[in-house]
Amino acid sequence: MDRSKLCGCKGVRTCFTCEKEFNLTPTVNSEDLKKLSSASYCSYCNLLWSGWNADEYKNHPNHTGTSYYLDGIFIEHEFISEEEETMLMKNLDVMPWDVSQSGRRKQNFGPKCNFKKRRLSMGNFNGFPLSTKFVQDRFDTIPIMKDYFTIEQCSLEYRPEIGASIDPHVDDCWIWGERIVTLSLQSDTVLTLTPHKIKYSNQYNIDYIPNGKYLPIPVNSVNYPIDVVRILMPRRSLLVLYGKPRYLWEHCILREDIHERRVCIAYREFTLPYLNGGEKYTESCDILEKAKCFW
Repeated sequence: MDRSKLCGCKGVRTCFTCEKEFNLTPTVNSEDLKKLSSASYCSYCNLLWSGWNADEYKNHPNHTGTSYYLDGIFIEHEFISEEEETMLMKNLDVMPWDVSQSGRRKQNFGPKCNFKKRRLSMGNFNGFPLSTKFVQDRFDTIPIMKDYFTIEQCSLEYRPEIGASIDPHVDDCWIWGERIVTLSLQSDTVLTLTPHKIKYSNQYNIDYIPNGKYLPIPVNSVNYPIDVVRILMPRRSLLVLYGKPRYLWEHCILREDIHERRVCIAYREFTLPYLNGGEKYTESCDILEKAKCFW
């Protein structure tokens, strides 16, 4: 069915608009996830605590229940100030938003990537908005972000009245590096993780995962004591996923976790072959230079 004039959804992805028009069913049912074993992340003690409620961190240090450790999650609270958030949103909203899938809108600044054919080109990439530069500059203040060089910066808007969400996925492993970075704006929300159980060969280009210890989870694996991880992303916080949560778990945002307008800025870095000294550097050197530009 052609939904191009109705919304931005394609394939199995849906929003309230096309579900009503074509009697479609969402791909993710949160009620099914709630039947599974779950745990929520506390950024203060860097542990997962049993239960669905992502506000568990508010109980720190008086947690109850069973705790688990999953390395690869980092949250910096109040990464930007309220005043900076207000100005940042004002500057984002004067730029056009493009319709995207699952009820979202987006502003994308980065090179053109064909993940299926693994082809990279400059496309319309011309650098990043100057009004957002202070965020990238501040990455240097966080040790885990050492030497992070932004190649793609994407603003994503979620609105509850549209049924906005993002389906479970792993960010492409061929071109995007290990650290997946998100700045949350305007409201809190929750990132929900579920183990990646391979659906077809080399899904998400997982053959390019750079470290053998991050081997994909086999189908029907029982390697993990929990099935769902809930990570609260507070307003104005910076989230970094790396290691196993980045490569072995799919992440999504459920509709029920969008209560008011929420905007995030997602940042991506290149994989090592596309950085200076890498075997693919000749294909990416011009893009790396362009990524130094702010307009």
